[in-house]
Amino acid sequence: MTRERLYLFDTTLRDGAQTTGVDFSLDDKRQIAHLLDELGIDYIEGGYPGANPMDTEFFKEKRTRKAKFAAFGMTKRAGRSAANDPGVAGLLDTQADTITFVAKTWDYHVHVALGTTLDENLDSIADSIKLARSHGREAILDCEHFFDGYKANPAYALQCAQTAHESGARWIVLCDTNGGTLPHEVSRIVSEVAKHIPGSHLGIHTHNDTENAVANSLAAIDAGVRHVQGTLNGLGERCGNANLVSLIPTLLLKSEYADRFEINVSKERLAGLTKLSHAFDELLNRRPNRHAPYVGASAFATKAGIHASAVLKDPRTYEHVEPESVGNQRRVLVSDQAGKSNILSELERLGVAIEKNDPRVGRLLDEVKERESLGYAFEGADASFELLARRILGQVPDYFDVERFTVNVEQRRGDDGQIASISQAVVKLHVDDQVMISVAEGNGPVNALDLALRKDLGKYQRYIEDLELRDYRVRVFQGGTDAVTRVLIEFGEADDARWSTVGVSANIIEASFQALLDAVVYKLYKSGAV
Repeated sequence: MTRERLYLFDTTLRDGAQTTGVDFSLDDKRQIAHLLDELGIDYIEGGYPGANPMDTEFFKEKRTRKAKFAAFGMTKRAGRSAANDPGVAGLLDTQADTITFVAKTWDYHVHVALGTTLDENLDSIADSIKLARSHGREAILDCEHFFDGYKANPAYALQCAQTAHESGARWIVLCDTNGGTLPHEVSRIVSEVAKHIPGSHLGIHTHNDTENAVANSLAAIDAGVRHVQGTLNGLGERCGNANLVSLIPTLLLKSEYADRFEINVSKERLAGLTKLSHAFDELLNRRPNRHAPYVGASAFATKAGIHASAVLKDPRTYEHVEPESVGNQRRVLVSDQAGKSNILSELERLGVAIEKNDPRVGRLLDEVKERESLGYAFEGADASFELLARRILGQVPDYFDVERFTVNVEQRRGDDGQIASISQAVVKLHVDDQVMISVAEGNGPVNALDLALRKDLGKYQRYIEDLELRDYRVRVFQGGTDAVTRVLIEFGEADDARWSTVGVSANIIEASFQALLDAVVYKLYKSGAV
């Protein structure tokens, strides 16, 4: 059976740039465009040239090799021709293959936001698209507020879309700009529009204000559209856009769509989706969402013992697709809900050889549950769990012994007269017969303690040179000044390998030091130090 082609349009660099707290640099935009191009996205919208100097600079060159490079902007203003509109001229003066015009399709907005007539708005749509086509550019019309407009005045909203189609627009994109439309409404309205404009020219652009952006996009596909817009990791204004990282695997791996449609992203490229999603978050200095569908660290994680046992027998019992298909991996978590199946599965993943009937498995399970009752969380601290397991198995050497540590925080007045807090840590430890005393100052007590601990480990120092603290998280239990504190610390090294450790104490410094110690010992063990 011949499958229909679906076209993917990414607007991360334009709509995604409106995300609160996100500010792309020019180099960021280059890197993101490259990631999307390699993935197999059909259209990459680079931004709004003329709206800011960075986007104008970005469009001086074509930034894609395979994807169509799209520029975004308004249709011509009322009272002048498209040929004499500076905004339209700016779009045509770029290296874009495609011009995405945005136009009001809700009559209320035409009157209030634009202050013009309905007919003049239609003229702006037609004139702008015809001019772009005459310059050899593909034209797209983003029908802003289309669904709200259709509910208010279906005849006019449809007239806007038809005008674009008749003027030569390749795609007429129906936008749920406010993000309030529900899937059954999208299905009904798109089906009605498709009676007048072929689905081969219809697109969908949804926002996530009701957590339905992906569902609305799928509903639109089922109703006839063949062009889908979205962003990496669902970035976008307010609550974000349809998440392409969720849409793409659904289209490729779910037979309801895979049997009917084809997209330009191959299954081979799909296997790199988790890495791409995480690399994008790292570029933005954001922590990846552990619970993200398909690519999150918990997307294929099983915690309850009865579930873990079933997953080990047949992964299909609790997995809707194979984790490897999107570059993720199965994880059977170790927690206070764990059974022996969880423990054995995690030990196997870590490469720890042990028979399932070995009594030490029971001891390890009891130790995990006892520690988690005190506040430890091994499901988020893989390195600490591995050390605990290997210590019970007698596999971790005593590399060094910490005799004591101290941390002081004081306020000092600097040369500029400003008062600043200074943290200083002292760590005394033994490596064989050597006594090491290290002193360090840092940006806070934990940083000072980390620097002092790793300042001089004698013969082991060379193994920890590339160890780097990447993230530090604190959770307080049983509130009050005597609360128990859990510290989770993530570390990384030169080859970008990462792991996490945990410490628990009523004293936040003590809890932090436990996690820091585990990190250093884990690094030594992992490096083969003896």
